[in-house]
Amino acid sequence: MAISAADVKKLREMTGAGMMDSKKALEATNGDFDKAIEFLREKGLAGAQKKAGRIAAEGICDTLVSSDGKKGVAVEVNSETDFVAKNEKFRNFVADVCAQALDSNASDDNIDEFLNEKWKKDSSKTVAEALAGEIAIIGENMHIRRKKTLVAKEGFVLSYIHSQGRIAVLIDVKTDKDSNEVKEAAKNIAMQIAALNPVYVRSEDVSEDYKNKEREILLAQAKEEAPDKPENILKGMVEGRLNKELKEICLLNQVYVKAEDGKQTVAQYVESVGKQAGCNFGINSFVRFETGEGLEKKNEDFAAEVAAQMK
Repeated sequence: MAISAADVKKLREMTGAGMMDSKKALEATNGDFDKAIEFLREKGLAGAQKKAGRIAAEGICDTLVSSDGKKGVAVEVNSETDFVAKNEKFRNFVADVCAQALDSNASDDNIDEFLNEKWKKDSSKTVAEALAGEIAIIGENMHIRRKKTLVAKEGFVLSYIHSQGRIAVLIDVKTDKDSNEVKEAAKNIAMQIAALNPVYVRSEDVSEDYKNKEREILLAQAKEEAPDKPENILKGMVEGRLNKELKEICLLNQVYVKAEDGKQTVAQYVESVGKQAGCNFGINSFVRFETGEGLEKKNEDFAAEVAAQMK
């Protein structure tokens, strides 16, 4: 039977589901509203749309590594509150998202492609529909925000979770010896990444475009601070500040946080571990996710809200 726009609008208002989902439900049930509502509830779509506009900047990051250690994935799933982020059901769902992502063929740069995949735990649903079902049950807006996959080139992938999922780290470890000593060193480096938030592995990874842009900014700052300095002195100041910045954003240039002398760099630590273990040892790449980074967070003032309602 033909489904009218008015019927779709009515079902949307009753359930909070999206327009296309409402139309699909009515078509599947021959316009029977009770059955259409049941259809949407079974798919987990009823109520999810109403929550879609609410800010979800809490949540957790999680990782999963394949049994052979050759592939790993990191994901971030957001919720509205830290309370829900600690909920066991939410955490179990995030673990399921990790399992889905580990076997996914979807590009890491296209989260919509991932959301449109068939859900491994129930092939009658997509990942997006499984997410909508969790939203309906948990009662908060949620997002599968991002995923990143690492495949070991010459060693193994190691994962590290900090503060119950506040930060997740994956490392592609380069080695020809899969020993406990090497794994312990890799974990130490993962902790370094979690703590000091590097952007690159080494200085060579930083593009010349980035360096030149930073030089422009630093030169403008130097001229503002010391307008009477000659050009060659200003350029020297710029290069010194740029080198300091590269030490902070490049993993191997950073001072190793567990160094006893407080001077050993991560590069020197990596070299020493390789010599002691009698193997090649290095870091090819890494992923670091921090929950909610870059997202706007809603500041709730419940006292003011209640006071306003009492006026």
